[in-house]
Amino acid sequence: MDDVLLLLARLLLAGVFGVAGVAKLVDREGSRRALGEFGVPRPLVPTIGLLLPVLELAVAAALIPTATVWWGAVGALVLLCIFTVVIGVNYAQGRTPECHCLGRIHAGPAGWPLVIRNAGLAVVAALLVAQGREHPWPSLVGWLHEVTPAQGISILCGLLLLAVLAVQGWLLLNVLRQNGRLLLRIEALEAALPPDAGANALVEPSMATSAPPFALPGLNGNVVTLENLLALGKPVLLVFSDPDCGPCRALLPDLARWERDHAESLTLALVSRGTPDANHAKLKTGELSHVLLQKGSEIADAYGVNGTPTAVMVRRDGTVGSQAAPGADAIRALVQQSATAAALSREGASTDGHRNGRSHPAHIVSPTVGDAAPSLRLPDLQGRSIDLSDLGGRETVLLFWNPGCGFCQRMLPDLKAWESQSEAPMLLVISTGTAEANNAMGLQSTVVLDPDFTAGRAFGASGTPSAIVIDEEGRIASALAAGAPSILDLARTGRQRAHAL
Repeated sequence: MDDVLLLLARLLLAGVFGVAGVAKLVDREGSRRALGEFGVPRPLVPTIGLLLPVLELAVAAALIPTATVWWGAVGALVLLCIFTVVIGVNYAQGRTPECHCLGRIHAGPAGWPLVIRNAGLAVVAALLVAQGREHPWPSLVGWLHEVTPAQGISILCGLLLLAVLAVQGWLLLNVLRQNGRLLLRIEALEAALPPDAGANALVEPSMATSAPPFALPGLNGNVVTLENLLALGKPVLLVFSDPDCGPCRALLPDLARWERDHAESLTLALVSRGTPDANHAKLKTGELSHVLLQKGSEIADAYGVNGTPTAVMVRRDGTVGSQAAPGADAIRALVQQSATAAALSREGASTDGHRNGRSHPAHIVSPTVGDAAPSLRLPDLQGRSIDLSDLGGRETVLLFWNPGCGFCQRMLPDLKAWESQSEAPMLLVISTGTAEANNAMGLQSTVVLDPDFTAGRAFGASGTPSAIVIDEEGRIASALAAGAPSILDLARTGRQRAHAL
């Protein structure tokens, strides 16, 4: 094989692997995310995420000196074959995860073009390997001693010109690609509209009309409906997002803070697109309680939402409570408006005449300690009817629960530890959700179903998890406790009373 072609092949492979290794080290988060999407087990992602760019840089370095060219070519061939097989297997399974082969320089869905590119580079590496380990490789710098100063300056200027042209070409290519993607999205939107539709063909539900219902899987696989969210007895803020949307990612810390600060007056649900893995990569563990996944934009379309991030408020009675609020500032104003309405409600001003389709005052009146507990008859997970009066003779903690609530899920291990304590108060879990979702929790205590959160409201609960103690005579024995720490205090107090007796 001609020495010039061998030299160009070495330079090509060294350049590709050198750029890929440096780009991956610069964009380590994106590279790790890509490894997870390609099916690498999560425990191995950090190690492989660091090892892979180091190997690529080692291959690039080995292709430069004549003594190690063959070894560098072998390393390049092995890596390229692995890349090609992994991408091909994922593509054959119908998966096209985003490839960060060149870090932030170029990222896109892995498909046959990438397989063909890697296969071509593998052929180049195979040609170098085929020359044999003892082949007299041409030196990259051996010809420099024959170059005159004038020729050296000309070569340097030529290289600088090529670099400038390469950068300009890369920028132009990316601009054209971006414009192409934008045109394709515009064409897809236009194709989805009726022939006589104008620019505002997406019809936004009118204020005070019933909110479009939905049933969507969460990140943990549990299906959550709008009815489940409304059963918590608070307005629901639906925030439509996309894992690849920059403004959406920037808004996530605000969403987590709003959920914490307004937990008693607002239920926040993030409605996102994409796979669970893609959304897990954007979200910190447990950062938001309700993250729901739509297949495309079917729920967003139903609410008249045509961009992300956008939010819509749903009132407690299941009607639309706001127009679509696009952008961080509009969403922030919508949250502030809800907080103000909640404050007025606590002061006794009616901001919402009814809740969940039933007439209620704007604020909840909790039973006081010493009052007789409201009557309660609900079905358990086997369909048997359970009456609160049947539990007399022993102190009982009524725990208001929702299997789709992130705060409840984080409390589940503590709850199981509570059940293992023989001297702890008896526990009755009053839960929303389906029997299947509640069975999956694996609790030993009696669980009864309250899909409309009727019992919770009767005892003054405004959200989950919350709890209240009923004494042996069926009277309220504690104030309502909201949140895991306060609820677990009820168990500790009950054990202390049992020891005192």
